[in-house]
Amino acid sequence: MRQYMSVDFTDVRIEGEFWRERLDTVLARTIPSQHEKLVRHGILDSLDVPQPPPPLRIPRNERHNFTTQIFWDSDVGKWIEAASYALQHRRDAGIEAKIDAIVEQLARAQLSDGYLNCWYIGREIENRWTNLRDNHELYCAGHMLEGAVAYFKATGRSRLLDIMLRYVDHIASVFGRGEGQKRGYCGHQEIELALIKLYHVTRDRKHLDLAAYFIDERGSLPHYFDMEASARGDDPKKFWAKTYEYNQSHKPVRAQDKVVGHAVRAMYMYAAMADLAAELGDAELKRTCEQLWRDVTSKRMYVTGGLGPSATNEGFTQDYDLPNDTAYAETCASVALIFWAKRMLNLDLDGAYADIMEQALYNGALSGLSRDGTRYFYQNPLESDGSHSRWDWHPCPCCTMNVSRLVASIGGYFYSVGADVLAVHLYGGSTASLTIEGTPVVLRQVTDYPWTGSIRIEVEPAAPLSFALKLRIPGWARSATIAVNGKRVDANTPARGYVEIRREWRQGDKVELDIAMPVERVYASPKVKMDVGRVALMRGPLVYCLEQIDNSDAPTELLRLPRDAEVDDPVRDDALGGFVRIAAKGAKADTAGGQALYGNRPPDLMPTQLTALPYYLWSNRGPGSMTVWIPEV
Repeated sequence: MRQYMSVDFTDVRIEGEFWRERLDTVLARTIPSQHEKLVRHGILDSLDVPQPPPPLRIPRNERHNFTTQIFWDSDVGKWIEAASYALQHRRDAGIEAKIDAIVEQLARAQLSDGYLNCWYIGREIENRWTNLRDNHELYCAGHMLEGAVAYFKATGRSRLLDIMLRYVDHIASVFGRGEGQKRGYCGHQEIELALIKLYHVTRDRKHLDLAAYFIDERGSLPHYFDMEASARGDDPKKFWAKTYEYNQSHKPVRAQDKVVGHAVRAMYMYAAMADLAAELGDAELKRTCEQLWRDVTSKRMYVTGGLGPSATNEGFTQDYDLPNDTAYAETCASVALIFWAKRMLNLDLDGAYADIMEQALYNGALSGLSRDGTRYFYQNPLESDGSHSRWDWHPCPCCTMNVSRLVASIGGYFYSVGADVLAVHLYGGSTASLTIEGTPVVLRQVTDYPWTGSIRIEVEPAAPLSFALKLRIPGWARSATIAVNGKRVDANTPARGYVEIRREWRQGDKVELDIAMPVERVYASPKVKMDVGRVALMRGPLVYCLEQIDNSDAPTELLRLPRDAEVDDPVRDDALGGFVRIAAKGAKADTAGGQALYGNRPPDLMPTQLTALPYYLWSNRGPGSMTVWIPEV
């Protein structure tokens, strides 16, 4: 069974400058602006299921005859979830009123048997549950369920949760292995995660069992999506994606050993599998998760924690296929990788999972939200000629609410507790209120992380208490020092990424952790052919990039970093809310000589100063070229 549980974000107060600023921006600007977009684009109106149904606002895609309006319910559910997380930090009567208005719309739309999908109720109720492969009914239900759970936890109001419990009962009556039930599962995994969250609230085993059914049934033969297509008169062989690897139903999940297909679907499924492994003590499911984790992190992940190089399937191709300028690297995929990493971390407290969680968090996911909190990236390339820019909305706005719900719940990723263990995974100014073996404990971090590696941790148990405090030493750290009440502790031999300090803790105890943060040159495996001869810069958990605006004397594609060039001491910059920039003496290819298209000598290199900023901050100051991987000479 489960050994560790994350400390809920509701029990963690964010106080440090880095995450407090991002959180305040989401509370004050992102959540309200997203609601305005839901209104402007007709998404909230769709919950009223107007008759006759209005014309489509988003035309059907010619490739697979699909409109993203089919999963508008999911966008509403994610907004409710993000807004509910925000309410935990600061109650807002206006936001609560907006959520309550949506709840009433959903209550009116729900059918007497509990079914609740506004697309089908409004447009084609006779076709409900006939195309799970493509039409996202269970995915929409999952996101709405997560919103209901979050709103209940934030306010104690159960009306939306009660509505969704009726819907879950309906789903459980339709799907399963009983007589007359459909042996189906969703083409886009999500409901599995939501059902486990619901189980944590209700403690009703039927909700956990339904999640396990959806995972265990997936990919079994005869294949449900084949049978379903034939039943509605379609030829299964004409599936637009050509392969069930696209939705990870090509084989039963326990037989899968390769990360394939649509990246977000995969990460959601693996996160649910890890949760089930923890809840059910399922060693086989745990081993499957571990194999899939090794595959994606050793062969298929960008240095930013981005996932999926291909726009065609929004996901994976071949091992080491990691192009920079055409990287898809969907924001949602990095967010979902963080979900999975957190759950793997709680299986056996291996710091390798926390390393990836941090890497994806500070780079691949956080880049998806602009500094002002109102513009977004769907795709996150690692190189741009300046044509890639942020947008204020999208025909498929999944990433908007995904990144806001992540930031609004960020405190839930910092800590885990076990039987007599408190583990610190992430560093940042915060105060956590938790319980260890029945004794209340307050743990406070004081730090300017990720800009510095200096961290003070104050431990305040309500009474003297013996337990192990486990501090993560990041995999990127070359060295670290630890002192407890001024006395040094060995930090050089962490076990699975954590230094364990086991003692009787008392009020006033202080731990000083100092992690060295030099600028590091990072090289990709030579199997990543796009990055051969190139170098990336990292400092602490942050990946850096060159952006045109800081290197205005040459486009970034002409810039070079000599291998022997020394990097200047990092400097704090007050722009963009404050960050640490990196500078080095570099070179630029000279284009002033009028060289022919081809010649027998390389271009001349001219000295220039290179300036780099954290990748997550790029494209906040207007258009311009950018690169993470710099040619090295």
